[in-house]
Amino acid sequence: MSLYGGLLSLDQFQCSICLDIFNNPSSTPCGHSFCVACINQYWDGAKVCQCPLCKRTFQKRPDLQINRTLREITEQFRSMSGGGAEGGGVAKDKKEVKGRECAMPNDLLDELTRKLPRPHASLPVSIHEQGGQAIPGTLVSTSFTASSVPVQSPISAPGGPPQVAPRLVESYGRRRFTVSGAASGHSIPLCDLHHRGIMIFCRTDGECICPNCEVETHSGHDTVTVEAAWTEKQAQLKETEQQTREMIQERLLKIEEIRTSVSQLELVVERATTDSVCMFSALMATIERAQAELMQVMEANRRAAENQANTLIRQLELEVEELRKRQSVLTQLSTTDDHLQGVKNFATVPAPPPTKDWSGVSVSSDLGISAIYRSLAGEVEKFQEQLRGITETGFTASSLETSLARPQPKMRRVQEYAVDVTLDCNTAHPRLILSDDMKSVRCSDRHQLVPDNVERFDRVVCVLGREAISSGRHYWEVQVGGKTDWDLGVAKQSINRKGKIEVTPNNGYWFLSLRDKNKYAFRTEPSTDVHLNLRPNKIGIFVDYERGQVSFYNVEAKMHIYTFNDTFTEFILPFFSPCTNRSGKNDGPLVITSVDMSE
Repeated sequence: MSLYGGLLSLDQFQCSICLDIFNNPSSTPCGHSFCVACINQYWDGAKVCQCPLCKRTFQKRPDLQINRTLREITEQFRSMSGGGAEGGGVAKDKKEVKGRECAMPNDLLDELTRKLPRPHASLPVSIHEQGGQAIPGTLVSTSFTASSVPVQSPISAPGGPPQVAPRLVESYGRRRFTVSGAASGHSIPLCDLHHRGIMIFCRTDGECICPNCEVETHSGHDTVTVEAAWTEKQAQLKETEQQTREMIQERLLKIEEIRTSVSQLELVVERATTDSVCMFSALMATIERAQAELMQVMEANRRAAENQANTLIRQLELEVEELRKRQSVLTQLSTTDDHLQGVKNFATVPAPPPTKDWSGVSVSSDLGISAIYRSLAGEVEKFQEQLRGITETGFTASSLETSLARPQPKMRRVQEYAVDVTLDCNTAHPRLILSDDMKSVRCSDRHQLVPDNVERFDRVVCVLGREAISSGRHYWEVQVGGKTDWDLGVAKQSINRKGKIEVTPNNGYWFLSLRDKNKYAFRTEPSTDVHLNLRPNKIGIFVDYERGQVSFYNVEAKMHIYTFNDTFTEFILPFFSPCTNRSGKNDGPLVITSVDMSE
């Protein structure tokens, strides 16, 4: 609906929420006006309060007040629209402004002049002009037409100098500026060409312009207020800021991921190094041990063959001597010419001495090293299996959990208590063979001829150490690589050594056992299984007598395996059992080695 030639339109007094004429209008901080009930209902229940038109967001819900000036102007408009001329009729009293007609009645113009606030020097520059210059004033609801810009008419207020009142014109397209009840708090920059306030943004050209620029050079372009444009840009800035924040967060997470990967890689490298060293050390130790055993066995077999040969030669030489004596008698008899005497003496020729059938006799060439080669072949085959596994899967981090599950005691700390341990041959089971230096023991296939003294084990294949422990701390190391079964630890000096024995702590035995190559356990009641991902080749045994502790270590891997706690009340002795040789599969020895303190 229009009034007086369309100079005042319904759109200028219409709430954009309820689409009706303002009822108690209120202005938001961004300058747009709505019915106070409509805007409050629009914000009720919303998490964030924003303007329905420009979408400006307010951190705190504004405390809205009724815009009394706009309400009075709206009431005037409502009363005029109800009793005024129809179809854009012209009032009786009209004023001419710059050669154009203003259909606003004088009484309404005077009323607007009284109701509108007077200009103040501290207020922002208005978009209204007079004589080509911008003048201070209150920014009032002003719309622009496609062919003109806001114009002003000089009016007089009672008792004051001439003032300027804005002309209300039709909206430019669907865009309009609603009446604000208060002046903006910042100065508007001026256009260098037209000296008018720059308050319009051209989306088409991406420029901030004044109203004259909009009419002259940006006609038909997509334009909005600078405030609305800035609200849009703020939304874009927030989105861009959020995207940038997410990109930063993604990169920080990637940095942390890479650092974690490096830390894990260091653990894997450390573990792989330890596994590699242990694997190759075990192979080299097995080869060196096999080589030493080969030399020892071959030398022993050589001496046995030499002794056998000497014995056979002596027997043959004795037989040859007897045969030569008989040959001499026969030769003398054969040379006689007296037939009678020859016949008589032939009866006195001695009978041939008893002789042995030497056709099947020979010196044995069996070196007795097949068992050693079988054991070595088994170790090499196991090494090849390990190599194939590493080739397929590599050193994985799965075995790290066992070694890193608990802090490991320092090997050097316990190695400082190293002692010289030797074997007591008087306690060795008859099937055990001890080295000359009493540092090595292995199990043979048959019993040795040894005295059956009271100290000797006659049922359990084991041997004790000579060095009794009654106080302090003691440490020694035993080479166990290549064996499928063994027992190592300590035992009371007073243990029973005859017949069947229950090897438990209650009976005075504290030791770690290996069975079937990979089954580790402590002989408790019941036995305690120990899961080791890394098979030890050298075991370290540490005894703290006062604290009642027996600890076991994987020497090459520098890993603590297990600690048994008890109370010692008498002498204890080192305990060794190579177990039975299992038809050559477990014929390797247990070797007491010197402790290497170097890193």
